[in-house]
Amino acid sequence: MFAATLVFASIVLAILMAVAFIRGIVGPTSLDRNVVINVIGTKTVVIMVLMSFIYEEYYFIDVAMVYALISFIATISIAKYLERGSIS
Repeated sequence: MFAATLVFASIVLAILMAVAFIRGIVGPTSLDRNVVINVIGTKTVVIMVLMSFIYEEYYFIDVAMVYALISFIATISIAKYLERGSIS
């Protein structure tokens, strides 16, 4: 029962990721697209953690933490580039 709930939550999050992706395509500004990248990255991390509990393979949590760090750095870099025109 617990695993079925986690699978359902993962499916709902995947659907919400698709909705966010559509919003990113329609979004009028680059900042909207940056927010969508951050949202999709965050939902991906949550799905990875849920999958680690479903499959009882807890090393996925370490992979999710690394992915979250990379996603955070990418979001900050893109925001800085959009604000200043360069990353440095």
